[in-house]
Amino acid sequence: VQLQASGGGSVQAGGSLRLSCAVSGRTLSHYGMGWFRQAPGLEREFVAGITGSGDITRYVDSVKGRFTISRDGAENRLYLQMINLKPEDSAVYYCAAGWTSSTRVMLTTSAQYRHWGQGTQVTVSS
Repeated sequence: VQLQASGGGSVQAGGSLRLSCAVSGRTLSHYGMGWFRQAPGLEREFVAGITGSGDITRYVDSVKGRFTISRDGAENRLYLQMINLKPEDSAVYYCAAGWTSSTRVMLTTSAQYRHWGQGTQVTVSS
């Protein structure tokens, strides 16, 4: 499984960005997928996850109500829509995929994800 993240950039606080992750090599129905982020000097943080079934999502508290994760099975893509961005959202964002025995399993830790994209930088200025 290969993942390619894109869509990062620089925006002012309150702005929006949509991250995209193109996935190749497998169909995604048995892969939980997620977005993580890592700011300088900090550990990689789980941001959002979605199950293989596509109907179960989870978010870190700091982004609830502002970020939306979604997946397109037909195009093998994962998205993260981000609105009302804050300076503390600035980080390198990574998409990830991990195989699951059930399409309804949620993966939330780095160790559960085997496949990672290269990261895309998001910078939010105040």
